[in-house]
Amino acid sequence: MSFSSLTLHPSLERGLKDLGFRRPTPIQSAAIPPALEGRDLLATAMTGSGKTAAFLLPIVHQLIAKPRGTTRALVLTPTRELAAQILADLNDLATHTPVNAAAVFGGVGMGPQAHAFRSGVDVIVGTPGRLLDHFRSPYGKLAGLEHLVLDEADRMLDMGFLPDIRRILRHLPARRQTMLFSATMPPPIAELAREMLRQPVLIDVERPSATPTGITQAVYPVAQALKAALLVRLLKGEIRDALVFTRTKHRADRLTRHLAAAGIEVERIHGNRSQAQRTAALAGFKSGTFRVLVATDIAARGIDVSQLGHVVNFDVPAVVEDYVHRVGRTGRAEAVGTAFTLVSPDEESNLRAIEKVINRRLPRVTVPDFDYNAPSATLEVPLAQRIAEIRKRKREERERSQANAARRAAGDRRPHGQAAGRGPAAREAGTARPAGGRHDGRPDARGSGGRPDQQPRSASGRSGQPGHRRHRGR
Repeated sequence: MSFSSLTLHPSLERGLKDLGFRRPTPIQSAAIPPALEGRDLLATAMTGSGKTAAFLLPIVHQLIAKPRGTTRALVLTPTRELAAQILADLNDLATHTPVNAAAVFGGVGMGPQAHAFRSGVDVIVGTPGRLLDHFRSPYGKLAGLEHLVLDEADRMLDMGFLPDIRRILRHLPARRQTMLFSATMPPPIAELAREMLRQPVLIDVERPSATPTGITQAVYPVAQALKAALLVRLLKGEIRDALVFTRTKHRADRLTRHLAAAGIEVERIHGNRSQAQRTAALAGFKSGTFRVLVATDIAARGIDVSQLGHVVNFDVPAVVEDYVHRVGRTGRAEAVGTAFTLVSPDEESNLRAIEKVINRRLPRVTVPDFDYNAPSATLEVPLAQRIAEIRKRKREERERSQANAARRAAGDRRPHGQAAGRGPAAREAGTARPAGGRHDGRPDARGSGGRPDQQPRSASGRSGQPGHRRHRGR
C-alpha cells in the first residue's frame, strides 16, 4: 500500500514525498482511513511504529479546507519533549498547507501560548498541567474544537494525569472526534476509552507488550558498583552513540559526571532540568555534539532521534512497559538498532518479568577484557549515608537559625541609642569622665549638677555644635 491509496490531500502527499515517506506503516494503514471518516479510534502500537503521523495526517487533511482563526484540534501528551516533537512532525507534514499549530507546555513563558489561544491556531499540542493553567483565563476557550487526541495515554496515567484529563474534558465540546493512542493497553486505559469514545474503531488492541523486531537486545550481567565502569568500557569500544536510561534523576546526574570525567561527551535530560537545558541537551545529542544522552523514563517518550544506534538500560526498569518504551527509542520506523541492559544480581527478578512478557530470553554477554573483580566506588550513595548527611545538614541549618535568632533578640534588647557591638564595659571605658568635668579636664558647661538647657550631645559624647568635626582636619 502507498500513501496515494489513502486519498490524502495532494498537499500532504507532497509533504510526505519531501520527507521521503513512500508507504504507510501498519498502524498508519489501519488508523488513517477510519480517522478520515471522523470515527473515534482506540489504537495500540509499538513505540516507533509511526503512530504520530497516524493521527496527524487525517487531522491536517480535514483542517486544510476549514477557515483559519479557530482552534479545531487538541493533542494531549505527557511530556514537554513529546509535545515539541509532535509539533515538529506536524510542521514537517503540513509544510505545504495553511494549517498552523503551537505547543503549550510548562517551563517556558505563557505569553506566546496565550497569543496562540487568542489567535486561534488550528492545532494545539500540549501537556495537561499547562493547558489547565490557560483554561483558568478568559481567553482559554476551545469552543470550536473538533478533534481530540490522547497520545501516550498509558504514560499519562502512570504520571498521575488522569484527574487533569478529566478536568480538561469538561472544557471541551462533547461533540468531537476522539482518538486515543498508546504503546500499551493496561486495564485503566480500556476503562478511560469506554468513558471518552463513541463506538471506536479498535486497532491492535489485543496486542501484548512487545519490542520492535529490528532491535538486537542483549544483557550484560555486572555488579552494581561496576556498572559505570562497564558503560565507560562499552562507550570507548563498539558503541558510537547511546541513549542511556537511569532509574532516578539524581542517578542520572551522577552518571553524567562520571562519564564526563572519563572524557566522554555527555549531557543529561530529566524533570529537574529547565526547559531550555532539556532542549539544548536533546539538540546537542541529535547534532552529534554529545555522544551520550542520559535520561530518565519521564523524558523517554519525547525523545525521537533518527538513526539512533544504541539504547542502554543502565538500570533495569521495574515496569515492563518502561522497557518497551526505552528500547523503542532505537529501531524506529522499521529501522534496526541495538539495546543493551546492565543487570546487577538484585535486578534479575525484574529482568525475568520482562523476558516473560516479551516471550524471549535475552542473551547474556560478558566483555572479555573487562575486570569484573576490580574494586570500584558505587555510583549510588548508600541510603544510610544519605540519611546521615541530610540529618547533619538539617542540624546545621537549625543551629544557624537559632544563632541568628539569638543575635536579633540581643539587638532588640539594647538601650535606645546604644551603638551596635558596644557592651557595658565598652561604654564604661569609652564614656567615663570625672564628676563635674569633661574628658579633657576642662570645666563642664553644666557644672557639677548639670543644667537642663545644656548643649545637646551626640551618641559619641561629642558636642552637637555645628562644625565640630570639620576643625579636626576633614
